[in-house]
Amino acid sequence: MTIRRIEPGPRMSQAVIHGNTVYLAGQVGAPGESVAAQTKAILASIDKLLQDVGSSKSKLLQAIIWLDDMANFAEMNAVWDAWVDPANTPARATGEAKLATLAYKVEIIITAALD
Repeated sequence: MTIRRIEPGPRMSQAVIHGNTVYLAGQVGAPGESVAAQTKAILASIDKLLQDVGSSKSKLLQAIIWLDDMANFAEMNAVWDAWVDPANTPARATGEAKLATLAYKVEIIITAALD
């Protein structure tokens, strides 16, 4: 099976396609913004990447969400719940972690199917 890399860079690709599965790199929002603003920006990036490879949020398989502080869980979920396709929710895990910089509050990693 071939492997296709989308927006490859020296450290990582924004997406990798293997077979009928697409793996997105962890997406982050603008540093220093609120949890809600970062989550909205992340979900917009996810929508664009999925569209670029021929998939959509209705094809999500798994979401891994990292928060800088679990106290932000409800704020992130309010944005997530308004975005996610309620008929096609992915398997999901959310945890607390130190992110790349203190200015990042949310990072989301997605695995999705292709059409």
